[in-house]
Amino acid sequence: MNYIEQLIVICPLIFIGSFIDSIAGGGGLITLPSYNIAGLSPHFALGTNKFSSCIGTFFSTMRFVKNKSYNLTSAIPSVIFALIGSAIGTEIAIYLDAKILQYVLIVGVPVIAVVVLKKKKLSENTTKQLSKTRLIVLSSIIGFVIGGYDGFFGPGTGTFLILAYSSVLGFDLLTSMGNAKLVNLTSNFASLFVFLIEGKILFAVGIPAALCAIAGHYIGSGLAIKNGRKIIRPILILVLVLLMMKIVWDMFL
Repeated sequence: MNYIEQLIVICPLIFIGSFIDSIAGGGGLITLPSYNIAGLSPHFALGTNKFSSCIGTFFSTMRFVKNKSYNLTSAIPSVIFALIGSAIGTEIAIYLDAKILQYVLIVGVPVIAVVVLKKKKLSENTTKQLSKTRLIVLSSIIGFVIGGYDGFFGPGTGTFLILAYSSVLGFDLLTSMGNAKLVNLTSNFASLFVFLIEGKILFAVGIPAALCAIAGHYIGSGLAIKNGRKIIRPILILVLVLLMMKIVWDMFL
């Protein structure tokens, strides 16, 4: 593909993936393949995707922060332990076959989807039932476990963070999303730093893609803040379906 053809393929998919990611996470299931389809080598696809997604995520995160849709007491320990968990998960990935986790997810993802469909209190905030100490401990565990998943496997990390914050800690969906964005943004920039040092970012493609990512994240986060559960829950289900399709594809096709 020539440069123009690459942008024609990449930009619309980046916008769609970023829109979905800003609402329910999991946008990488769409954005990363777009670079592969356009002919970028695997390392440049990963690096350029990280560049555009980081910039887009920054804008959606700032919208949630401006709307005060986050809980700093929970987000800070999650960020710290997610970074630790991610480093450990990456080390484990070197020695352990990812198919083990794929088998677990094939069973787990449909169960999670059913829980999301049935749970009627995702829009309510019940964290007042938790002490500050318990909130910090559970947030640290969530960050460590899902950060480890991110380092080991990766797809759907933001989605799992949202679900963990809402189901385990009792945050409403908007607060869960705000926290997930803060954690994701931190880990993404740490990863982006590595790609920058290694020179694995194709800026000629990444900059236009980043503009599309900004548009997708900005519009999506605005809709999520305005419409809440009405738009978040169906997008969550969509992301879980996409994740399930990717797992099956990687394993059997």
